[in-house]
Amino acid sequence: MNNWVNEKLLPPVMKFVGSRPIKALRDGMLYTMPFIIVGSIFLILAQCPEPHVASWMKSTGLTPYWNVAYNATFSVMAFVAVIGIAYSWVKAEGFTPLPAGILAGISFLLVMQPITPVTVGGKVVATAKQMVHSSYIDRNWMGGQGMVTAIIVGMVTGLIYTWFMKKDIRIKLPEQVPANVSASFTALIPAAVLITGWLIVYIIFDKLIGNSMTAFIYGLIQLPLQGLTDSFGGTLVLALLIPFLWFFGVHGSVIVGGILGPLLTANALANQKILDSGQTLTVANGGHIVTQQLLDQFMTVTGAGMTIGLVVFMTFFAKSRQWKDLGKLAIGPALFTTNEPILFAAPIVMNPILAIPFFATPLLSAILTYFALFFGLIPLFPATIVPWTTPPIISGFLIGGWRAAAWQLLMLVMTFFIYLPFARKQDALNVAMETKG
Repeated sequence: MNNWVNEKLLPPVMKFVGSRPIKALRDGMLYTMPFIIVGSIFLILAQCPEPHVASWMKSTGLTPYWNVAYNATFSVMAFVAVIGIAYSWVKAEGFTPLPAGILAGISFLLVMQPITPVTVGGKVVATAKQMVHSSYIDRNWMGGQGMVTAIIVGMVTGLIYTWFMKKDIRIKLPEQVPANVSASFTALIPAAVLITGWLIVYIIFDKLIGNSMTAFIYGLIQLPLQGLTDSFGGTLVLALLIPFLWFFGVHGSVIVGGILGPLLTANALANQKILDSGQTLTVANGGHIVTQQLLDQFMTVTGAGMTIGLVVFMTFFAKSRQWKDLGKLAIGPALFTTNEPILFAAPIVMNPILAIPFFATPLLSAILTYFALFFGLIPLFPATIVPWTTPPIISGFLIGGWRAAAWQLLMLVMTFFIYLPFARKQDALNVAMETKG
């Protein structure tokens, strides 16, 4: 089985995840994280899960200002992503990346034809028809709704810009010209070609479809993809794929998060939009269950495989000296969702005894949490995303109040009992080896 996985299954998987588009997507999306985290802080202040604090915030008149900061970050996530993806692509190819990133941002704005009216105080100040071909920017498409378009534009821009650089098709100034001035002309030819090309795309969609490329892709591609991720089947895939890759020593969290993270983030942003519209965030109102918070706080919290239960056993109940010492070293990092010491030193990687709980624990947590969200036992998650290193219980409270924190605690307690029989077996083997040695 191991030979089949290592020789037949993993090579094409690793070739795919190591390809230039996937690496650019993964690295480019990382540039959005600081703004998501900072935006989440202001969102927590604006919509604090503690009612008394939320009421006090409103009474002080500060809440609208917190919303301004939140909108300035979350509402432009797709714009940040498109710049990051093109930047990462060109940087990995060894060329100056900033012009490509700026060019991708311009291209993204170019294909984003406004299609919704601008309102101020509930009154329409510019109709959709007036906005077309004007200077208005519809910020609806700069956030979660434009994420797939941002990915496409970022990748295409990065690819074409790199081609021009590799072919050395650029304006070359005499050596006497200062280097910074000469460098500014490097992007002139690819910029002219790309902007013209995206303008042609804009015209085609405007004339033949009567809609923007961004809106078309959102309806044709992004909504179905979000629907696939936001399903019970999508939850099972997420829960199993990460530990599966980790079992063979491949960083499943980075790979799966890099590919599916944009869609999960878009689901969370869509939930926030429901709240911002004044509606109750429920499944009946179109709320999404499967979001980045579900992955981070109920499938990979304390590390892939939710190994905190195993760490607790090792620290307080193990009889082998090896595991006792390892548990004491690993319990601190585990509280901050870092469990590589356990994965490689316990070990869990390529260990058939611990494979069963390593797969089963996040799967069971994901299933139970999915239905808890579906039936309203815990609230659906808005756009509040905390750093993945936030300690459990605290992270649960920040994303969903006391009910999410209590549920997270229940899931963590459950991990101990899932790992328990398998940990005892492995511990007994360790004791036998130590005694024999």
